[in-house]
Amino acid sequence: MSEPQTTAYIDGAARGNPGAAAIAVVLQRPNQPVVEIAEAIGTATNNVAEYSALLAALEKAVELGVKNLLIYSDSELLVKQMNGEYRVKNAELQELYQEAQRLKQSLTTLQLQHVRREQNKRADELCNIALDGKAKAAAVSAPKAQMKAPTRAVGDATVREDCVLILSEAAKAWAANGPSSPPAAMIWEQLWSVIEEAGLLKKRST
Repeated sequence: MSEPQTTAYIDGAARGNPGAAAIAVVLQRPNQPVVEIAEAIGTATNNVAEYSALLAALEKAVELGVKNLLIYSDSELLVKQMNGEYRVKNAELQELYQEAQRLKQSLTTLQLQHVRREQNKRADELCNIALDGKAKAAAVSAPKAQMKAPTRAVGDATVREDCVLILSEAAKAWAANGPSSPPAAMIWEQLWSVIEEAGLLKKRST
């Protein structure tokens, strides 16, 4: 008999990039109370916050004995990296990625799927609650990575290759579904994540 599937919705956010950051997890087990985690994690980038949310979900799932886990995230970069479609070049993210891979070994099956932000409302709401300072410390602590000044981690050719891939996939989707699916803003965030992860540029804090 197969293990019942548990679902988790995760979100990580930073106000400023890097800036004040938080994570959220909504874990739903069959016939069990929903487990929610909302926690500020100090200063981090959006990408570090997203990975920190993933680790919090995996840690809680392992703690609860979950074996069959489906995770929904509105970070397409994280999902594609975890699914092996994008490379993880940033050293800081590589550390978090490797920890996620280690935790994955405690599960029988792990699936990650990308969803739009509007399909991830509760996790997004919990993130904002934590950022506003209204959430109590969560039972699971996400890694608080030390931020370093950006460095030129990879060559321009590698960044160009990844950006061309993102634009090519977007062009195919627009041709099939129209210019609003996926939204241009989502493609911009993907492109910026690749550039920032490479250490070429960083967003100015607001």
